[in-house]
Amino acid sequence: MLTVTEAAAEAITALTSQGESDSDAGLRLAVQNADGESAQLALSVALEPAEGDSVLGTDEGPKVFLEPQAAALLDDKVLDVQEDEAGGVAFAVLPQHTS
Repeated sequence: MLTVTEAAAEAITALTSQGESDSDAGLRLAVQNADGESAQLALSVALEPAEGDSVLGTDEGPKVFLEPQAAALLDDKVLDVQEDEAGGVAFAVLPQHTS
């Protein structure tokens, strides 16, 4: 199952709390282009999960909605955020570290 880091959870909270005050909003990940191993993900803020989406998160915390293809693709991954040289923040999908 996709793991969300604390930094990513904070970024999701910041994104989903802008404008709409809907506590059910979350970050939705969907497969946009599935060309073999180089699948592209589309990220968007959604007020609620679409039919068939998996939902990660709690009622009080940030939520992540995964469309079925994205859920399968990200099953063994970590969602994190990384800061670029200009101070901008971007989401990153990384492999999970197994010990």
